[in-house]
Amino acid sequence: MTAPGESADAELIEAVPLRRPGRWIASIVILVLLFLFVWGAATNKNFDWSTYGKYLTDRRIATGIRITVELTALAMAIGIALGVLLAVMRLSPNPVLRSTAWGYLWIFRGTPVYVQLVFWGLFGSLYPHLALGIPFVHQFVRFDMQSVYSPFVFAFIGLGLNEAAYMAEIVRAGISSVGEGQSEAATALGMSWPTTMRRIVLPQAMRVIIPPTGNEVISMLKTTSLVTAVPLTTDLYSQAHQISGVNFRPIPLLLVAATWYLVITSVLMVGQFYLERHYARGQSRRLTNRQLRAQARAQTAAGSHL
Repeated sequence: MTAPGESADAELIEAVPLRRPGRWIASIVILVLLFLFVWGAATNKNFDWSTYGKYLTDRRIATGIRITVELTALAMAIGIALGVLLAVMRLSPNPVLRSTAWGYLWIFRGTPVYVQLVFWGLFGSLYPHLALGIPFVHQFVRFDMQSVYSPFVFAFIGLGLNEAAYMAEIVRAGISSVGEGQSEAATALGMSWPTTMRRIVLPQAMRVIIPPTGNEVISMLKTTSLVTAVPLTTDLYSQAHQISGVNFRPIPLLLVAATWYLVITSVLMVGQFYLERHYARGQSRRLTNRQLRAQARAQTAAGSHL
């Protein structure tokens, strides 16, 4: 039946989906180009896929993967810890702390990481001896830097100190995203400023801090290829480069290194996804299947109770 004043023909109208031929054409073009690229790469003898398969699981490549992952983990640990400290210093009411943090960021963000790694490689020449003690009075311990020099140690220290400058800005942005009312309420409860940061502000800022931090971890993984400036020659890229220098097959060895970088990056991206979802709880309007089932059970129980 139709409502008064409506035409009987209104019931015969059928909705027609909006046609979008541009999407289909673009998809077909992209798929064709992708197929041509894959086919061309597979049939191009210059890629030397047999050499690629031979060295993909080579022991030296495996050693390079381990060194690269270790460099990434240690450098990010230094970068995150020091970055949090620098961010808190930048937001501190103490002008000396603010100026010190700003100077650190100015130096490490204003110079290329490769140049910084070169300086760390020359650290033993710049400071042949280091001493700990009371300045101008007494030295307790004296180190000979020429004898204790380790490229691996100076590589992750250099990467970590550079990363701290960027992590400081990420953490500062996350802290600034928390409403000032949170800090004011903590102050009203008698909390000190460091306690407020540690127990109130930083936990809430993690939702903003985690996504760019995950990107920084992935970026750090690729930045480890620059540690040849220290010089460290046992990372993934250096191992592939050394092998190609012997067999004169640079293209398949570069593909080997790129493949393993992609594999490790993919694993890190999966971890980042779950970590972001963990800290985003309560922020998204979308409910998971488990949450929907729990909600349905709660509604059923409430109905049966009534």
